[in-house]
Amino acid sequence: MTHPSAWTQTEIKCDSGASIPQRLSVLLPMVRHLKLCINVTEPANREAGLWVLRQTVARGDSRLCALCVNCLGNPPLFYAGQDLLQGLLDILTDGSSLTVLDLRGVPFTLNDAFVRSVSTLCPALQSLFINNSSLVCGVVAETVRDVLRLCPALTTIGLFQASLSHDVLKDLLLPQRPALKQIELRCERSLKYVMPLCDQIWAEVRQRHPTLRVDLELDHTLPELHVTGVLQPSIPVRHLRLLTWTWLLDEVCLVGRSYANTLETLELQTTPSPELNSVLITLATQCTKLCEVHCFCVVSQEVITAFCTHCQGLRKYTLKTRKEPHPWTCTTLT
Repeated sequence: MTHPSAWTQTEIKCDSGASIPQRLSVLLPMVRHLKLCINVTEPANREAGLWVLRQTVARGDSRLCALCVNCLGNPPLFYAGQDLLQGLLDILTDGSSLTVLDLRGVPFTLNDAFVRSVSTLCPALQSLFINNSSLVCGVVAETVRDVLRLCPALTTIGLFQASLSHDVLKDLLLPQRPALKQIELRCERSLKYVMPLCDQIWAEVRQRHPTLRVDLELDHTLPELHVTGVLQPSIPVRHLRLLTWTWLLDEVCLVGRSYANTLETLELQTTPSPELNSVLITLATQCTKLCEVHCFCVVSQEVITAFCTHCQGLRKYTLKTRKEPHPWTCTTLT
């Protein structure tokens, strides 16, 4: 257990209220990739999680290069996670070697000051995910521009789409930027208050970064009239989650026409209808690179047959001809 190779991928859960054994303080500095799960219901768990992080980077020569933080449980009423977020910043003072920071599992609003501080403390970041489940987007586009300037090696980024702007995308076009690999975008009601992105700028980004893949999640709080504006044809969409619970007939048709060459995963939450069956069958003939399809409403048997026939790489699907008790089981193909 004292050999560094034993601590390449490490997951630690702080959810019992018990303190972490002191003997771990000798071993934690060897961790390279840490997934830290903290039950935020009790202060003792939060303190234990911060202790783990402090010990991981305590020596100043930490091997930690990737950190993922997940919050478990229901936060106390009016608790905004300030102790956890400030503790994270205090610890990252010695975390300049960090190349991956994943905060998608942190449910608290991440503001401009926090994100700028993270970028300043960790200039070697190559991947940064701040597209969490917060109900509010607290990061403006100018902050994202600062992130790109402070972290010149960044090639993978997860954001609320409301944090994007034409200027941010133009910064990604600069010749000194490395090849962009992945963008994750969470689209929710904050998009009502920002200027929409035109298809032309996405076409320029795609030309500048030909291997770029974009993952889109459209939240149920996104007004229906904004959905088609988000689904610009030139975006190289790989994973698409349409979690809007609205009629999606036109949107599914648009997806089939626009993302036939890039789409690998599709998830829908919508209302069943014969029309939906028809457009899904058409989509199956267009998006033949699909590996996963998950439709959380009843479909016809013809829809299942269409996806299994035309999508030769299909590995998983959730397509049901009748309702089942929640949660619906996923079918895995061998």
